Amino acid sequence: MSDDQSSPSSSSFSNTSHADSADGNGRRNFLRDTALGTGALLTVSTLAPAFAQQAPAIVTSERLRPQVDSGAMSGDITRDTAMLWSRTDRAARMVVEYSVNENFKDALTIAGPAALARNDYTARVDLRGLPVSQRLFYRVRFQDLQHESAWSAPVTGSLIIPGGGERDISFAFSGDEAGQGWGINEAWGGYRVYETMRRFKPDFFIHSGDQIYADGPIQAEVTLDDGSIWRNLVTPAKSKVAQTLDDYRGNFAYNLMDANKKRFMAEVPFLVQWDDHEVRNNWYPGQVIGEAEKRYQERELNVLKQRARQAMFEYNPFRIDVADPERIYRAFNYGPLLEVFMLDERSYRGANSPNRQSVQGQDAAFLGAAQMRWIKQALLRSRSTWKVIASDMPISIVVPDLNPDVPQGTFEAWANADNGKPSGRELEVAELLRFIKRHNIKNVVWVTADVHYASATYYMPEKAQFTDFKPFWEFVGGPLHAGTFGPGEIDRTFGPDVRYVSIPADMKQNRSPADLFQFFGIGKIDAKTKVMTVSLHNVDGKNLFTVDLPPEV
Repeated sequence: MSDDQSSPSSSSFSNTSHADSADGNGRRNFLRDTALGTGALLTVSTLAPAFAQQAPAIVTSERLRPQVDSGAMSGDITRDTAMLWSRTDRAARMVVEYSVNENFKDALTIAGPAALARNDYTARVDLRGLPVSQRLFYRVRFQDLQHESAWSAPVTGSLIIPGGGERDISFAFSGDEAGQGWGINEAWGGYRVYETMRRFKPDFFIHSGDQIYADGPIQAEVTLDDGSIWRNLVTPAKSKVAQTLDDYRGNFAYNLMDANKKRFMAEVPFLVQWDDHEVRNNWYPGQVIGEAEKRYQERELNVLKQRARQAMFEYNPFRIDVADPERIYRAFNYGPLLEVFMLDERSYRGANSPNRQSVQGQDAAFLGAAQMRWIKQALLRSRSTWKVIASDMPISIVVPDLNPDVPQGTFEAWANADNGKPSGRELEVAELLRFIKRHNIKNVVWVTADVHYASATYYMPEKAQFTDFKPFWEFVGGPLHAGTFGPGEIDRTFGPDVRYVSIPADMKQNRSPADLFQFFGIGKIDAKTKVMTVSLHNVDGKNLFTVDLPPEV
């Protein structure tokens, strides 16, 4: 997962049945098989001739050919490695051909794992020894396991692994996808923000969570404020809250029906983390859904989260940590210019509460002790000029927990709205910021999402209740395609100076994507000056805010 961890040459998920997914042995077997998948590096001539250009001529019936309707995507790129992911509709072997030449001259080929029903026909291959700062072209086919002459049509894509220091690095960041009932409206253009981001040609994309809204059913029609009708594509899985493994899978599969997203993910690698809606709004480990929430029959969040985590791993190009297969936090090194640190603010948190604890402990945990040790040491080891921390929740924007089965005055994020000395989860923020200052770790920038509007905030010790930290920036993106909310209340504990907010202070809540309040960020590091330029944009790409950050030397 992070650079200093070993991982297999390729991997596929071996999933459990619904009955097993909540069972300890079933989960351990699933995670073990996930981490131990293998593949073989071949030349094109080693494979059946059907893999070459003449493949369609061998198949006599289209129905015998595996279908690859979900496209292909890459992710977890770091140093000289990349994960490739795809999904088919039947038992078939994933085969990947890749080359630095767009015509696939001198291509290498990997015969990857089998996509089987037990993994929802998803498969992934880990490519190693790839060129840095050079576009790599790939194509994916699936060979039917029952009809060896039947090959899918190729799905093509490309990627760049930034690094080396001679070339500028750019990345996009955002989150919050298909929320509040706003799904794929093909007449409006689908998930238009993905096509807009693609035109910026980022080297990779940080998806800061809420990849799906498992607790947000989508209806076929929604009446807008002007009386017009917003028409969604609807599937069975998106017509109810997710509870079974197949429900969660169906939520991820729904977003891959969008043509804009598939085009984007074929060209731009993903780094993904999870937030709450991958499972259920504002969830935390050990939670039991209260009786005020009527939609759920399965009320144990620990059961739901394991099903959700399995589906998320199946539907993303994750590189699994062999030593800790459930681990989501990880780091990605891009050489002398940039390293990215992806946090997990769900798996280890304590229960949502008034968030006013005076000392650290499990009830006030957000990252947890092990992850805190990891991020400290990872930052300390980093030799990159810029260190980007991807947090799935913002630091100072107050996020109350408004679930019907939760008492009022309960908080979901870091902040507790008291504007005072750090308490509750803020104690972890203070600990990390103090560590960064005392070890003089330079050029740390935070990016996040979750709150459904964009903002830029500069944290200043001279304005803070807690002052033992170096000034830093935090940038919020999102939503990608969901209801727009906010702006949120700001907690003043860490001296936030809000430099930009993308929406009016009195905005109507849950604005539809048709109102164009969908947002993302772009970060770009100049290889010569090492200046990082961060800009915030709307769904049409309009530049809303830009700041140049010269590096501290």
